[in-house]
Amino acid sequence: MLSPKPPRLSHTILTEMVFPNHANALGNLMGGQLLYWMDIAAAISAYRHSQRVCVTAAVDYVSFRSPIRVGELLTIEAIVTRAFNTSMEVYLRVYAQALPSNERRLCNEAYFTFVAIDQSGCPIPVPPVEPETEEEKAQYEGALRRREMRLIMAGKLDPQKASTLRFS
Repeated sequence: MLSPKPPRLSHTILTEMVFPNHANALGNLMGGQLLYWMDIAAAISAYRHSQRVCVTAAVDYVSFRSPIRVGELLTIEAIVTRAFNTSMEVYLRVYAQALPSNERRLCNEAYFTFVAIDQSGCPIPVPPVEPETEEEKAQYEGALRRREMRLIMAGKLDPQKASTLRFS
């Protein structure tokens, strides 16, 4: 009997409007508020992929390219790029849309790592990711290098034991 095909990469889109209570004194969205919304979008994507409660394990490579202003629409796209044993890497892109011109621009990118847990709070295996498009395949391949870098930075992996990174 053939096992069922693992679920397609989970793609989550979260849209918010930036109001004055989300902004700093310059009228720009506060970074902490953006990270909060990004964490929610990434958690939904991880849940959809694993069908399990997931917790944030790491946040890295958060780039802030341009400010997001009060009155703009914010769209966060989150997608699981790769699953390891119990963890998943989620890639996020954040766009701002100016109103009423509807001009849309890429403002932020980030990688979040989530771990699926059972009812006792213990890590539990997650299904693999099967990339289909060229972009998905590139993200999938790069995920192992990014994971090794995260583990090295956290002191959980000896750099000499990294299989995809080369150190002189």
